[in-house]
This record gives sequence, structure tokens and C-alpha cells, in this order.
Amino acid sequence: MSTPFSDMHLLTILAETHSFAQAAERLGISRSSASMRIAALEKAAGVPLVRRSTRRVSLTEAGQQLVDEVGPAFARITSSFNAVHDLTGSPRGTLRVTAPVALGRQHISPSIGRFLQRYPEIKLHLELTDRLVSLAHEGFDLAIRHARHIPDDYVVWELARSESVLVACESYLEARGRPSHPQELQSHDLVLYAGSPPNLAFQRLDDAQGTVYVDVDPRFTANNSEVLREVILAGAGVGLLPDFSLNPDGESQLTRVLPDWGVQGYFGAHIVAVRPFSPQVPLAVHCLVEHLQTVFRQAGVMTNVKGNAAAPAETGISSASGQPVW
Repeated sequence: MSTPFSDMHLLTILAETHSFAQAAERLGISRSSASMRIAALEKAAGVPLVRRSTRRVSLTEAGQQLVDEVGPAFARITSSFNAVHDLTGSPRGTLRVTAPVALGRQHISPSIGRFLQRYPEIKLHLELTDRLVSLAHEGFDLAIRHARHIPDDYVVWELARSESVLVACESYLEARGRPSHPQELQSHDLVLYAGSPPNLAFQRLDDAQGTVYVDVDPRFTANNSEVLREVILAGAGVGLLPDFSLNPDGESQLTRVLPDWGVQGYFGAHIVAVRPFSPQVPLAVHCLVEHLQTVFRQAGVMTNVKGNAAAPAETGISSASGQPVW
């Protein structure tokens, strides 16, 4: 009897996705074919390997044991094939990438056409979502994330630095006044990201005072920075935005509020590209990361805000050579 290597590989993918549909999509086969192949593998093994339900697929003890033993071997095979594949010197293959909605719309998607033209043998699937996806379980090659800290359990490339910026439009400030201290925000209409903490932490940029905490009761919240920006532009209040969402059209339409103060621990401080650790990173992934590093370096941040007393946030890569942080 021949050893069903391809079906065992399918089982390892099923262990990651917990879904016949997602496993089938990863391998480019139909869902029914995936189900029949697992059934054939179970028949060959003589024991059940998966538990099927209407919502989720899980492994039996025998199935988990098989995956634990063969999974690392398939990972090495994939890495070795990618290394040989890249010897051609021409990046190719399909990349699945995920990114936050606003960041993806404003800074990533406008440059994708140039990337595809430069690398005609690369296919790219970009999924914009604010959900924190599981790269391994959902089969993504790369995730672009807006993070408070650089994660230490992934291969990481830093694309840019970022900061949270308190802004308003001139018409609102003329009508309601300009706050000179964070505590004065309690008398203003606030526009904040959904799920914000009940207080905001401020620190003077000259570090002349300790942290000032301000209780907040926002008038408007939303889970998308583009929506927040539109509401702020309409004159509805003072709001917090990530710096990359301030002026995507390059026009100075917002004024910084409390320019001598920084907001602590709100939006992330790093824009990073991450992928699960592997000995060999495909050439196509390297090419996309280098492209995005160039995009963010050229775009810059904090360059179009009126009244910005702070220095522009540094936009750069993790090292002079552009190598990932391991």
C-alpha cells in the first residue's frame, strides 16, 4: 500500500484551519474532494482522525498525534521547495496578505498596482480587516499590523513609526475654543475609537510634568479611523486619530490640539509586517516587504498637520539593511 503523503499534508492544513472549506481553498481543491481524501486517509489508517460538526472540525487523539509527527516534516519540505524555487531569481507565486482596513485603503492599496506591474509573476490576495487574524490557521503569508509593541514571536519587519494625534477642524475650535490643558477636554465633544478606555493618558513632550489622566465620555465612537476623520472634519468635535489617517489627500485640513502634549498608549506606535517564523522567507515576501517599506518611507507621517509642534514621527525600517527583526 502506498503512503498517502498528500492526504497527510491535507490533514495538517485541516489542523490549522479547522475547516474543510478553508483547507480546500488553501490547497486549490473542492471541499467535497478534501472531505473524501480525509475519509480515505482514515480508512487507510484504520482509526478516525477528525471529528466533524456543522461549525468546526477538530482532530481526534490519533489525528493530533499524526499531525504532530508529520507536520514539522511538511514545514521543512515547504521551506526547502521555496528555497529552490527562489534560485530562479524571479519572484513568483501567490501571496495572501492581511491588513487593517483604514491603513490598507489609505497607504497599501494605492501602491499595489505598481507592485504587480513590477513583479508580473506574483499573484496577490489582499484581505482588509480589523480583526486580528491567525496567520498560521488562516493561511496568510504576511500580515500588516498597527501594533503598540513589536511582537517577539514572529518574523517582523518594521515599516514605519506611528503616533496618536489629537486634532480638530478650525471651525470647531473657533466656535468652542482651543484647549490649553488636557483636563479642558472634559468640556469638549470628543470623537474616539470604539472601545476606548474611560480615561486618556497625556504626557508633556518636554517631560516637565508627570502623566495626566483625563476621564472621557465621547460623543461619537466608531471602529474605523476614516469614519472618525470624516466626523472630525465636519466640525463635530476633538478627536484622536492615528497619524497615517490625518491627511491622506495631502491637504492640511486638521489642526493639532494640545501640540505640546502626547497621548500615551492609544493607537499603536509601530506599523509592522509579520509572518510566522520559518527558516526560509520566500523571495516574493521579501519583495513585497521592500515595496511597502518604500511606500511608507515616501509617504511619511505627521507632515500635513497645522500647528504641529512635535517633530514628525520617524518613518523607517528595522535596520539599515532592511532585514527583519527575528
